[in-house]
Amino acid sequence: MLVSYNWLKDYVDLSDVSPDELADKITKAGIEVEHVYKLGEGIKDVVVGRVDQCEQHPNADKLNVCQVDLGSEKVQIVCGAPNVAAGQKVAVAKVGAVLPGNFKIKKAKLRGEVSQGMICSLEELGVEGKLVPKEYQNGIYVFADDVVVGEDALPYLNLDDYVLELDILPNSAHCLNMIGVAYEVAAILNRPVNLPEPAVEEDQTLAEEKISVSIEAEEAAPYYGARVIEDIHIEPSPRWMQNRLIAAGIRPISNIVDITNYVLLEYGQPLHAFDYDKLGSKQILVRYAHENEQMTTLDDEERHLITSDLVITNGERPVALAGVMGGADSEIKDDTKKVLLEAAIFDALTVRRTSSRLQLRTDASQRYEKKGVDRNRVASAADRAAGLMQTIAGAKILKGIVEQGQREVAPHIIEMPWKKVNDALGTSLSENEITSILNRLNFTAAVEGETLHVEVPARRPDVTIPEDIVEEVGRIYGYDNVPATLPKGESTRGGLTSYQKKRRIVQKYFEGAGLYQAVTYSLTTKEKAQQLTIQPQSEEQLVELSMPMSEERSTLRMSIVPELLEVVLYHLNRQMPNIKLYEIGKVFTAKQKPLTDLPLETEHAAGVLTGLENIQSWEGRKTPVDFYTVKGVLEGLFDQLGVSEKIQFAPAERDLMHPGRTADMSFNGTVIGYLGQLHPHVQKENDLNETYVFEINLQALLEENVPETTYRDLPRYPSITRDIALVVDKEVHAGQLYDIIKEAGGSLLKNIKLFDVYQGEHLEEGKKSLAFSLQYLDPNKTLTDKEVSKVHENILNACQERAGAALRN
Repeated sequence: MLVSYNWLKDYVDLSDVSPDELADKITKAGIEVEHVYKLGEGIKDVVVGRVDQCEQHPNADKLNVCQVDLGSEKVQIVCGAPNVAAGQKVAVAKVGAVLPGNFKIKKAKLRGEVSQGMICSLEELGVEGKLVPKEYQNGIYVFADDVVVGEDALPYLNLDDYVLELDILPNSAHCLNMIGVAYEVAAILNRPVNLPEPAVEEDQTLAEEKISVSIEAEEAAPYYGARVIEDIHIEPSPRWMQNRLIAAGIRPISNIVDITNYVLLEYGQPLHAFDYDKLGSKQILVRYAHENEQMTTLDDEERHLITSDLVITNGERPVALAGVMGGADSEIKDDTKKVLLEAAIFDALTVRRTSSRLQLRTDASQRYEKKGVDRNRVASAADRAAGLMQTIAGAKILKGIVEQGQREVAPHIIEMPWKKVNDALGTSLSENEITSILNRLNFTAAVEGETLHVEVPARRPDVTIPEDIVEEVGRIYGYDNVPATLPKGESTRGGLTSYQKKRRIVQKYFEGAGLYQAVTYSLTTKEKAQQLTIQPQSEEQLVELSMPMSEERSTLRMSIVPELLEVVLYHLNRQMPNIKLYEIGKVFTAKQKPLTDLPLETEHAAGVLTGLENIQSWEGRKTPVDFYTVKGVLEGLFDQLGVSEKIQFAPAERDLMHPGRTADMSFNGTVIGYLGQLHPHVQKENDLNETYVFEINLQALLEENVPETTYRDLPRYPSITRDIALVVDKEVHAGQLYDIIKEAGGSLLKNIKLFDVYQGEHLEEGKKSLAFSLQYLDPNKTLTDKEVSKVHENILNACQERAGAALRN
């Protein structure tokens, strides 16, 4: 909500409160003021001028030479605006003036003619192009009313104003209008509110002779009122109204449309003006749409309606989407002579459902959705608009409001012990102080005995329970004035769960290994969601959004790696080839289709590495990332978590992965992840370099109960190391031999290390040699060669029997 400081001064005395001070007080009262803007910031020496003469430039077809009276002097200005003419009063930047962007005006010569200043358009004065009235979009701004030549032009254009940008949440929707903000500011400053009094002089002709109103969907439209207004003259609205609309971020259109927007901002009551002659009947019927019914809205989009959409009809066809947007068929145009003015109350959920489904959020729907409409101000808002139409557009107001439903509702009553306020806030306010604060909010409050009785006006539908009263008293009293106290009673010491501690270990380990953390979207495309998953996933397990923001963010991911690859490509496009990233996040799978329950969420860890393993220094060498770089990172992680003994690596073939550089990781016999290089075709299609990825089911690892780490004394006796080179079939994996050696070695075998793999001319075809270094140690004595040889022989025999291994000569 954009609040004009100058406009707000019409309702509350702010003579001794600056815009910044006011913003601070409103924020401390619980409604955040995000920014304070000064309109016309940095502009100086812009005055009102009168164009006395305007002649064609002798040397340029699209330029005019103007003689301009600035009050204190007369100057010549060369102007290229197509709408400049003699007799106009305009905004003139004098020589030496400064415009937005620190643009300084200097004396110049254009095509041989001297120019001593500049006649300004609104955009040149800092007004956004989308807010400039259409009659001035392609030229200079012309004052349509009486202004004083030579005076500062900024006040006339409201460019001496400040705008406060309020962050309006659902519980502060009562401030989605100027009157609501005025009530709030008056309560904060403890000052009276001066509200406008609607004044309408009605004609003797009855409005009910021109229109009838009926409501079929009473639960969705509890009230609908209509006024009939004739003898309309469509023209631009007056400057003061245009200025206020522009300050609020609304572009002026015409007097009738501007009046409905003005009252929307002032009262918070959405109004809609129909061209009465284009309605096609003398009836208004509010009902739900029929299946497959269609209508064209004001934005010229054809809307396909469903039976949950509430529509305003002429008895036969829809002419507006209730609370959202009007129809193009009955739009106010330059030839409009009669207006049907709608002022109604619509159900918030119904409006939200329609606006969300059609992705059509408007100023009107925002107020209905957030319940920012005062039920008891509906008729007053209609009268205010009608009175402005009478004053500004010379309209004739037919007698009465044609309506159906209850126009006003009784105030909400809350009763509570008055001491509850102090108990909750920790204050010691008296009964009179509490009732005084509530009266400042325009609540009716009184204390009888120990009970506080509060009448909450209809403009505050957010206040419904005693706790709301406590909050209102607290924020107006001032949270800064509430004493700080410690909680009483027993308390529980906080701490991390075992799972959370392990997750932090994982994060610290990855960062220590040189990987940077990334956070990517959980939403992706339907195609990417099924790529590079740990376990094969069917389309039935996809979780798709019913109303996605875009096709690129329509489906919840089942793997993290595809999103990380987008981050890699982003860096590569910015000449950053050495990338090491990891992410810990959730993946999602549907439990059943159709999805009637929340999807299954599993925490995964994934990473992407490409480029050089180490940054090259002058004495070093380039070491590119490879399969074993990634495997080493993961092995270190498993050691940190104490699960390395339960992890097995095995070659694998996976879609989109390199067939010879990919492995699965199994934990307790179940595949929980993979690592490897992307397939060369994938790398080429995505403009990637040689890229290695991994993804593991981190949740399965962190939920495993692992014994605490134990430490042993350094050995007092020496170890013995022996090497063994085994010739096996090419299909035998090193991991298989590792497990056999470990089992056969028993308690004396302390360490196994693969240090050589050989395939070549000295071996039979189809064979390879794997060489292991074995370390033997007895912590209680010095081993003899005989003891070691016996164990070594057992290992060799086991490898021969179970893997067909032979000792290499």
